Amino acid sequence: MKKLSARRRHPLAAVVVLLLALAATGGLYAAFAPAGKAQADETAQSLAIEEGKKLYAVGCASCHGTGGQGTTDGPSLVGVGSAAVDFQVGTGRMPAQQPGAQVPKKKVIYTQAQIDQLAAYVASLGAGPITPTESQTNPEGADIGRGGELFRTNCAQCHNFTGEGGALTHGKYAPSLEGVSPKHIYEAMQTGPQNMPSFPDSTMPEKEKKDIIAYVKAVNGEETPSPGGFGLGNLGPVSEGLFAWIFGLGALIAVAVWVAAHTAKAKKS
Repeated sequence: MKKLSARRRHPLAAVVVLLLALAATGGLYAAFAPAGKAQADETAQSLAIEEGKKLYAVGCASCHGTGGQGTTDGPSLVGVGSAAVDFQVGTGRMPAQQPGAQVPKKKVIYTQAQIDQLAAYVASLGAGPITPTESQTNPEGADIGRGGELFRTNCAQCHNFTGEGGALTHGKYAPSLEGVSPKHIYEAMQTGPQNMPSFPDSTMPEKEKKDIIAYVKAVNGEETPSPGGFGLGNLGPVSEGLFAWIFGLGALIAVAVWVAAHTAKAKKS
């Protein structure tokens, strides 16, 4: 008993006990940790990258280069991230039909699964903005009023104050935001496609992006009536002034001609 007590009081006893406890904890974790799931996820990601590489070689490499390094016909894709691919391919802008001042939105030719595979491959070329989740883009509960302020400050110069779009210089234009999905609006703010500046989370936090999405959906929704009556395309004071000038002034001239004609008839009689 005295020898056992002496061993327990040994200075290294606590260290030995700690090492044994750590070894036991590590063994239990290794035995019960979901290693199979992690390995399955890694395998699925590798397969997605491989399939995406095949799709890229057929539909993208001729312009962007075999390794995404870019060519004279297309910019480098290294570091653009999966969000840029999901936006460009998911809106039909890519693959482009022909070069021009701006690539228009058109019919999507890939399935969402194929878009995800392309995005996985391009993301593997270099770190960049990640495709947002549904919870990141869902505008439910967002501040529409605050979103309107942010939109008018950062977006209305090009997209018009209700997101109807507008002309830019040299054949470029800001597209209409009517009918655009929240995910693609979020990705456009993340990546800054074509002529649009980018608004990363460090510049515009996730909450502010959701507020803007909520505002765009509110002003473009069919359930939202126009408080001023007929919206005239919601293009702003220019179209409204032109309407008033043509139809309002035209109506006044017609009335004046009618009055003059009837006055002349009255004098003759």
